[in-house]
Amino acid sequence: MPIYDYRCDCGVRFDRLVGLDAPAPACPECGGETRKVPSRPALTGTADPGPSKEYMPQTWKGTYRGNREYVTGLQRQWDQRQKLEAKHPELRGDTRPVAAHEGRYEQAPLRAGEPYLGHSSESSPAKKDTGGSTGHGHGHGHGHGHSH
Repeated sequence: MPIYDYRCDCGVRFDRLVGLDAPAPACPECGGETRKVPSRPALTGTADPGPSKEYMPQTWKGTYRGNREYVTGLQRQWDQRQKLEAKHPELRGDTRPVAAHEGRYEQAPLRAGEPYLGHSSESSPAKKDTGGSTGHGHGHGHGHGHSH
C-alpha cells in the first residue's frame, strides 16, 4: 500500500497509507472531503562531505598520471569540501603540513611536529662527512646526485 498526500478545503495537508483503489480519507480536522495532491520531495541517502585533504592524492601517480576527467572531478570535490569546511570547521581534521608521504610514510604521512622515525643525527656514527660511502652528513650511504 502506498502513502499518498491529501489536502482538505480547510487547508489541512496530511498523508495516509491507503490501498490503490480505496476512496480518499476524510479530513482529520473537519471531517470534510479531501483530494490527492502531489507529494513533497523525499530526501534520501547519506550526506557525504567528500574526501578530506589527507585522503586526496599526494603524487602524480595518485591522479592516474594526470587524467583530465579524474583531476577535474577531484577539483570539484575539493572545492565543495572547502566550502563545507568553511561552514563547519570541525570537519577539517589534521591541518598540519605533510612533511613526508612516500616510502614508509605512504600509508600514514609524516606530519609537521611528529617525531622522525629514521636515524637521529646525534647518535649516527656517520655524522661527519668522511668522503666515504656513508657520508655526506645525514648518516646513510646512498647518493643523492651530488658528490663530495
